[in-house]
Amino acid sequence: MLVGMARRPARAAREAVRFLVVGGAATLVALVIFNGLVHGVRGDGPGPMHDSPLVAYCLANFVGMIVSYWGVRSWAFRSRTPVGVAGGRLNYLLVNTGSMLIPLLCLSFSRYVLHLDSALADNISANVLGLAAATATRFWASRRFVFRPADA
Repeated sequence: MLVGMARRPARAAREAVRFLVVGGAATLVALVIFNGLVHGVRGDGPGPMHDSPLVAYCLANFVGMIVSYWGVRSWAFRSRTPVGVAGGRLNYLLVNTGSMLIPLLCLSFSRYVLHLDSALADNISANVLGLAAATATRFWASRRFVFRPADA
């Protein structure tokens, strides 16, 4: 029993590192799409969705979510059993969509309260501050509600 308890933190650390690597790849995909839509392909602005950054963020992150599901399922949490309908895909969609509210709130505050609409402001609010909090939430929720240990 003690051996199993000692393995849990090591397994969680391995899963966290893999989760962050997969999330980094998915974030790069979403970041390129978001910035292209909002600030133009070359960043010389404005992009076709400059006045709709929240919609652009959602679109970009749904594409990133497809990338992340594949990586999380096949690598980060490969030793865990998916929970729910469609091999955990529905739960994954719910967790990711729910956690997307965090960066959307940060982006909304920056855009509509502080009236900042530069590429730097958008990326710091949504893709640095918001994403950090969302990633921690997503990791916890994925382990709890989407991929459970195989022995559970």
